[in-house]
Amino acid sequence: MSEAIQTNVSAAVAAIRNANRIVVFTGAGISTESGIPDFRSPGGIWSKYDPREFTYQRFVESEEARAKIWKMSAETHKVLTSADPNPAHYAIVSLEKADKLACLITQNIDGLHQRAGTSEEKVLELHGTALYIKCLDCGKRYEREPIAKRVADGDYSPRCDDCKGLLKSATISFGQSMPREKMERAYAESESCDLFIVIGSSLVVQPAASLPLIAKKNGAVLMIINRDPTDFDQLADVVINASAGETMSMVVETLAL
Repeated sequence: MSEAIQTNVSAAVAAIRNANRIVVFTGAGISTESGIPDFRSPGGIWSKYDPREFTYQRFVESEEARAKIWKMSAETHKVLTSADPNPAHYAIVSLEKADKLACLITQNIDGLHQRAGTSEEKVLELHGTALYIKCLDCGKRYEREPIAKRVADGDYSPRCDDCKGLLKSATISFGQSMPREKMERAYAESESCDLFIVIGSSLVVQPAASLPLIAKKNGAVLMIINRDPTDFDQLADVVINASAGETMSMVVETLAL
């Protein structure tokens, strides 16, 4: 690492050492280091499919659309389940073990934070999870594999055992409302933290991108760790443009967490 980055790592260490309630916010950048591509990048999922065909409304209204969406879901699921947590995921677990992590807010749908060891109750998956299936009517959650087998056998409109509502991957699709309770908790945690750490997010997807502003407005220290600059860098107290895994590993090793 360059001398400038090492200086910023020292600032990150000091900020974490002084913090009592840390909120960590993660985006696609933390998972790319586990081999999961950013689906919006060239060569990603959305370069193969037209996002306009994959809206929540299309899923509800058209079995043809559901067949396409289930096919894409199967492709992404193979990618997600072949990946493993990386050092950045484990570094966040260290923050929890040190009793500093108040909440982990993630835009990712891969479940890698939980696999690394972050407690389920600490994780807010704003965009849902690709690892489970959910009824759109009653909310009942299903293990993915049995439903995926039904779809693979040609049932592109699998229904809930309880209420007969449509089943869908438990992710938030284009045009689907964000989960109100999770967003309310995310706002509350951002307001009450004393350190807000962004890891691997370009901070362009709203409303989640407003969370660091809320934290900063309420007196929290703002730290951004991302390979590329973001539009929020000028507002941050600490900015590190480097690998999430390498950076967070250095931070927790220095802190001896």
